Amino acid sequence: MKNANNNSLPRIVRNSQRLWDDAATMPCSLGCVSCVDRPICGGAHNSASFFDCGDYCRCDDKATCDLVCRGNPKQFVERLREVNGLDLRNAPRAPIVPIEALPPMVPLIEHATARVGTLNSPIVALPLYALLDIDTDTLRYPNRAALSQKFGIDPNARLVISGVARDRRIERYWAATDRAAMLEQLAALDIALITPPNYSVLTDVPRTDNMHAMKRILLAAGEMMQAGLPTALHVNARTERDYERWAELIAERPEIQCLAFEFATGTGRGERLDWHVAQLTAFAARVPQPLSLVVRGGIRALEPLRAAFAAVTMIDTDAFTKTRCRQEAQFRHDGKLVWRKHPTPRGAPIDALLQQNVAALHSHHIILERTHAERRSNATSRGLRTPYRADRQAREG
Repeated sequence: MKNANNNSLPRIVRNSQRLWDDAATMPCSLGCVSCVDRPICGGAHNSASFFDCGDYCRCDDKATCDLVCRGNPKQFVERLREVNGLDLRNAPRAPIVPIEALPPMVPLIEHATARVGTLNSPIVALPLYALLDIDTDTLRYPNRAALSQKFGIDPNARLVISGVARDRRIERYWAATDRAAMLEQLAALDIALITPPNYSVLTDVPRTDNMHAMKRILLAAGEMMQAGLPTALHVNARTERDYERWAELIAERPEIQCLAFEFATGTGRGERLDWHVAQLTAFAARVPQPLSLVVRGGIRALEPLRAAFAAVTMIDTDAFTKTRCRQEAQFRHDGKLVWRKHPTPRGAPIDALLQQNVAALHSHHIILERTHAERRSNATSRGLRTPYRADRQAREG
């Protein structure tokens, strides 16, 4: 877990938005000019007035710093060796694993607490780390029947496994002694899609830490594909150059057919969400193969992303979390989805409320997808924009 720098940021930069990287409006930090990592890093571009990204590490005791930072040379070398350097291109290749089409929304179900029945949904998402026993390198559930009973889902439901989690959980995954064995057991569950751990690409750490995290994401995704799992590569990125590197890599690897992105934390804040959407849109245009995208959070990003990607699916957390808070999804007369309080008697199961909320969110996202498609079609017919990449390739083919 990256925590060495957490208490230093407030006294260095009071406004953390000043650490947002933007090469279009900010000059490159002076120290980046002669940095050996600049060809793959691209340099730092922000208004925080650091000499280079080494200034981001303010640990009093470098020997105890857990960042991938040259301030602790011995650990730095060890961390580079564990991922075979920071270059993405030397990561092992993986086979092409077919990925089936997903609906516009998949509900995330975290557990079956306060429920007694089975959720009637043909597809659900489950947290990766709730399925794994890292200490024994095995799955917590021996088969689909046991898993379905634990989560209160249909035994025949298609499964999307989400690797998004807090640092503590994803760091434990990387430390597992036999990930291959766990992934082999997961593959036996007939998974529709899995996303790898979203190792943190933080703004207040040296860039070497960012690039190490990106390499770990790629290696984890490759391991999943090697196990025969349909995998969406999680494209965490901090800078424009990070997106360029991902695009360069994916253009050479047809086995990467689907991407994952998470807007639920810093990437979903205000104008930074718009910046990431712009980067993802440019990214999709650079890659020759049509790509699908799976997102968590960022509902207002769906329309522009659907204009750039062949298909976009949201892993929805609202249906589950709002149900736990005893809220019900309702459609107003104008079609807008709103949440209303829905108290339940103490000890009463919430199965019916969850079923209602999942159904409402499914309908909501189907309507959104159709609305976005109609707007694209109308804009294209008026000559206002170029069709997105999948349309262009279909017409050229």
